[in-house]
Amino acid sequence: MVRAAVVLSGCGVYDGSEIHEAVAVLYHLSRAGASYRCFAPDKAQMHVVNHATGRPAEGESRNVLVESARIARGDIRPLSDLRAADFDCVIFPGGFGAAKNLCDFAVKGAAMRVDPDVERVVREFHGAGKPVGMCCIAPVIAARVLGTKSGGPGARVTIGNDAQTAAAIASWGSSNIEQPVTAAQADDANRLVTAAAYMYGDAPVHAVFEGIGKMVEGVLSRVKSR
Repeated sequence: MVRAAVVLSGCGVYDGSEIHEAVAVLYHLSRAGASYRCFAPDKAQMHVVNHATGRPAEGESRNVLVESARIARGDIRPLSDLRAADFDCVIFPGGFGAAKNLCDFAVKGAAMRVDPDVERVVREFHGAGKPVGMCCIAPVIAARVLGTKSGGPGARVTIGNDAQTAAAIASWGSSNIEQPVTAAQADDANRLVTAAAYMYGDAPVHAVFEGIGKMVEGVLSRVKSR
């Protein structure tokens, strides 16, 4: 049985993991017969957003790990506990939490920095030749960590057709390969598989699930071909 780690970034599209995407990842892993364990950073969110209004909730503070536990049904570990030696692959769902809590792309754009534990996890799995999957905005993390400007080989990812994000990716020495919402982008040199998901904001949920399914399938097939 394939052992997958899933890295969450909170609960809710505007300040955490996009719930449809996170559920799609877990669904497709389970459907394929893989086991999974959820992880999240044990730290405060960048901020809290009222999802009914789309505006920050002033004076509120929430913990990324505690909020992610809502999606994981309480079965979650701190990201600091995650080691590549214990798993066959790792997958990062998207949502603004990936760009706010796993890195700061949401506020700094091309000048972003990646959370140290997130960077460590990506480098550990990549260095061990173990597949990494990311969807929606999360691929910017791999593009930054593995980019030639960071001393890496450069990564080929998809974040759909968002020109501003694609420009940031290019500035790090990686590249965006435009793919439709129902497809996945495979970078075999880096054992990296990505999907655009809700980077296409008007995509129907079934199309998002289909594309994430292709991403999960691509990750699992590369575990089996190691």
